[in-house]
Amino acid sequence: MKIVLAVTGASGAILARETLRQLKAAGASVHLVISHGAERTIPLELGPAALDALRGVADVVHAVDDMAAPIASGSYRVDAMAITPCSMRTLAAIAHGFGDNLITRAADVMLKERRRLVIAPREAPLTEAHLNSMLALTRMGAIVAPPVPPFYADLKTIDDVAREIAARTLSWLGLDPGDALTRWQGG
Repeated sequence: MKIVLAVTGASGAILARETLRQLKAAGASVHLVISHGAERTIPLELGPAALDALRGVADVVHAVDDMAAPIASGSYRVDAMAITPCSMRTLAAIAHGFGDNLITRAADVMLKERRRLVIAPREAPLTEAHLNSMLALTRMGAIVAPPVPPFYADLKTIDDVAREIAARTLSWLGLDPGDALTRWQGG
């Protein structure tokens, strides 16, 4: 599968790193777009080498300002897109059709072409504006999936939490995350 992975400046860069790792492990071809905010957040959360490391894993890296990138057009076939973590600014822009950078434009393409779009918004608490944007996107067909861990999975570390959330993202994108996903076995 060909997947777009977008990373915004919301806290949670570990989610992007783990999602990218699992996408590659699942055999996906990944187009990566990192927002200007994420370029500042990623080194703060994951260390100074993290940006280059993420870019080095992706198959294709697009600049967030490159509105001529192939993923900005519905005629360029990709299977799905994930935005993790997703800032409230990006969430609102997508919900209201502001395709003002490559992330929001590619997400708009996913919606208009009726392709899978998974958004992991990172904010708490939520305002009415945030909730309205999430509702609008859900009604448009996006999967709005705040990164909430499954507590039944007996997670011990932040890496365990990131693994589970990334695995769920892969599942919603249409990929099998394999053993990375803890599946409910009943009580």
